[in-house]
Amino acid sequence: MQNNSKNKKLISGQMLLFEFRNTIGNPYVHIFGVGMPVLMMIIITRAVAGEMPDGPMLSEAMTSVFLGIGALIPMATIFMGYGVSHAQELEKGIPQRLELFGIKISATLCNRILSEFIFMVIAFVIYFVAGYGFVGVETPRVSGAVLYMVCILLFSVILFCLAHAIASLLKKFGATYCVTMILYFVQMILGGMMGISYDNMPSPMQVAAKLLPVTYINRDFYTVWKGKHYDFVPMVQSYLLMGAVAGILLFVTLRRERRELH
Repeated sequence: MQNNSKNKKLISGQMLLFEFRNTIGNPYVHIFGVGMPVLMMIIITRAVAGEMPDGPMLSEAMTSVFLGIGALIPMATIFMGYGVSHAQELEKGIPQRLELFGIKISATLCNRILSEFIFMVIAFVIYFVAGYGFVGVETPRVSGAVLYMVCILLFSVILFCLAHAIASLLKKFGATYCVTMILYFVQMILGGMMGISYDNMPSPMQVAAKLLPVTYINRDFYTVWKGKHYDFVPMVQSYLLMGAVAGILLFVTLRRERRELH
């Protein structure tokens, strides 16, 4: 029994290392998940600083931009990065090979999401160092910082489920890359990160924007960051809706994968 337990731990450790190597070996996560958020944060805050006088309003605007752009990290590292990586593995038949060696899909998913989370933490450390170094982000309340981390983490889990489902349904690198890239930019546009704020959007776009968690992270999170009163109901509803869609798609794809393997 002890040997079996050790073997299970060894396999889990090897799988985690394998998945983490896959993650850091994916160029998309470095370009879109680390480089692009830092670059956009610096460029946009510099543009804002050039149009506003120094003062509390400028500090608030720059901190809001910083918090909003941070949502790009899970969108790129997990949603796009993992999605295209998983699609490549499906094309090569890697999940089937792992199943032949007794590695279950549930174990694979746990190792994958943990490896993605580790990389995302590293990306956020780099992002926050750059933010405090170049932008001068306002110091948050403890509650605000905790809530930001919780919201980003929940958003990341939803994106992971959605990315896995899309890749499993399409099973092709090109198609998965196309769909995830489109959805990535759709979230950026509706979330107000592409130069069009929520208030300036047409009514149909505002309706769609309200359904996305990224909208609230980009638009409202300065209030939470500073520990001020905030109505979380619309944000929670967007998380529940997106989570339900991702959960249903993941459940369908996992059942289909099990039938194909057996």
